[in-house]
Amino acid sequence: MTDDEKYMRRCLQLALNGHLGAPPNPMVGAVIVAQGRIIGEGYHVRCGEGHAEVNAFVSVRSADEALLPEATIYVSLEPCAHYGKTPPCADLIVRKGVKRVVVGCTDPFAKVQGRGIQKIKDAGIEVVTGVLEKECQDLNRRFFTFHTQKRPYILLKWAQSVNGFLDDAGTATRFSTPFTTMLAHKLRSEYDAILIGRITDEREHSQLNVREWYGKNPKRIVLSSKTGDLATLINQLYEENIQSLIVEGGAATHKSFIDAGLWDELRIETAPVVIPSGTPAAAIPDNAVLEKQEQWDGNTISYYRKNAK
Repeated sequence: MTDDEKYMRRCLQLALNGHLGAPPNPMVGAVIVAQGRIIGEGYHVRCGEGHAEVNAFVSVRSADEALLPEATIYVSLEPCAHYGKTPPCADLIVRKGVKRVVVGCTDPFAKVQGRGIQKIKDAGIEVVTGVLEKECQDLNRRFFTFHTQKRPYILLKWAQSVNGFLDDAGTATRFSTPFTTMLAHKLRSEYDAILIGRITDEREHSQLNVREWYGKNPKRIVLSSKTGDLATLINQLYEENIQSLIVEGGAATHKSFIDAGLWDELRIETAPVVIPSGTPAAAIPDNAVLEKQEQWDGNTISYYRKNAK
């Protein structure tokens, strides 16, 4: 591992601290290094407040400020170049006079898209890009999907029996354990909206909130005949600045999203029980790649990502 990669990994660690407060802004971490040691670091804590670079410079002790002209600042996402709720971070970096800037990945947001990097280069500061680029992009995959594909990042989620049924002969059946239910509610707290189909809503009267976890409740959406086609719904969510969506079912709803190619992740919880008959779960798409599996209370949670190729 190179020094650049080592310090960029620290940026990623810091950025994750903002996973609840930063959205709809991206999670970003920044580290300032001089003479082989970290002299400042920060992350984007909350939307509307100081960005990671601002907080990193603020954290530099007065005794270390003289080191800035020989310092490198590492940032997991390209510094902004526009005035929003805060001034441009690219201007701040130039003003602080650091020697070098290392960027994990460029920002897809229309008002940035390379402008921050160019502004820093134009000031005569060395810029290195693409360090741990894939990891930096993956950290903000919801933000990137929203700005590049003009739609929310979509997770399809369901729980099933070991033989692939969602219920017991049409009767709602609980496959999750108390602990995996808590994990599901934690997941809900990290998404902007959650959607179920009309039949699931009428049968289960799901609250779709985070009562088993701390955090904000996602926007509740019930897909019905009045909703129109999925493309219209997804476009409406984009216009409402909904960056992430969980689709919890049922089977027909999951299938409609899969058939339309409107999904990015699958989260499937399988309980070690056999159901004689019931509603079959949607088929896992051919372009789904299994990323990991977890075992909790005898249940298996499988995580899939869409193969972009």
